[in-house]
Amino acid sequence: MLLYVTVGTNDLDGAGAFYDPVLATLGYRRQRQDETEIGYGADGDIRCRFWVVTPFNGKPATFGNGVTIALVAETRAAVDAFHAAALAQGGIDEGAPGLRPFHAHFYGAWVRDLDGNKLSAVCERPE
Repeated sequence: MLLYVTVGTNDLDGAGAFYDPVLATLGYRRQRQDETEIGYGADGDIRCRFWVVTPFNGKPATFGNGVTIALVAETRAAVDAFHAAALAQGGIDEGAPGLRPFHAHFYGAWVRDLDGNKLSAVCERPE
């Protein structure tokens, strides 16, 4: 359903330093960059699916209240690694890794990046 998602930043270099190790835990790597954006994708994907951008209108980036971008994690260990990497890079804990009541195998973790964007990594497979 989704083609790609973007999150805004006020410090592209700082955001790249945050996202490179965090997204690597889920199998994504930096594939494109210019002076206004960084694109991440999985090896073999035909496009970048996650973009960190400076706002096109030139105004400061802000985060949306109620917005969460959930990323697929293949394993529960990847969820744990995502959460740990985000905190190690200065992210804020919004929900430690663990099972949630959404269904029997919903294992997720939530963090905020350096600009306040809320992200989640979720594994929906049984352990």
